[in-house]
Amino acid sequence: MPDEILPLIYALVLGYLSGSIPFGLILTQAAGMGDIRSIGSGNIGATNVLRTGNRPIAAATLVLDALKAVAPILIARYFWGEDAARFAALGAFLGHCFPVWIGFKGGKGVAVMIGSLLALSWPAGLIFCAVWLLIAYTRKISSLAALTAAATAPIFAYVFNGERLALVVTGLALLLFFQHRENIARLLKGTEPTIGGDKKAG
Repeated sequence: MPDEILPLIYALVLGYLSGSIPFGLILTQAAGMGDIRSIGSGNIGATNVLRTGNRPIAAATLVLDALKAVAPILIARYFWGEDAARFAALGAFLGHCFPVWIGFKGGKGVAVMIGSLLALSWPAGLIFCAVWLLIAYTRKISSLAALTAAATAPIFAYVFNGERLALVVTGLALLLFFQHRENIARLLKGTEPTIGGDKKAG
């Protein structure tokens, strides 16, 4: 195996192991709130944690899910360079969505994508957050906000950092869309709940 490939594999594995830490599940259980997978949509991400009514735990889940992407990206960049950092981002996203520790059923990747973008290209990350907030505020639909922000992210990644980052961000966006496939079906049917509305979907 060529020496230049090994750092990319290390970065991918590092990202996966970090991304697969189920902070939403850990925090809710530590707070005595039971198994988050039996609440709402059964998702381990911050949006479903918020459905418990515990905003501090939901906020902590959001921050930690973002940081579990930031950490391996920064480590990979320091030791192996920018290409490795991008592989670490991909690994973190895969780990969050398909964590080995809990049967490969994880979150939908919004927080991890935010952390990845901020670590790889902070301007693109800030624009992602701005788009999410704008759509969430005007349309009141969390999934639509996430999907819109993800759809535009590759454009800004290309503008600020070029083709390589845009390609990786496109991959992350496609994975995010895949994780939101049930939400997309509800959006098309006009049955997707609004923020603060039905607590069973997600």
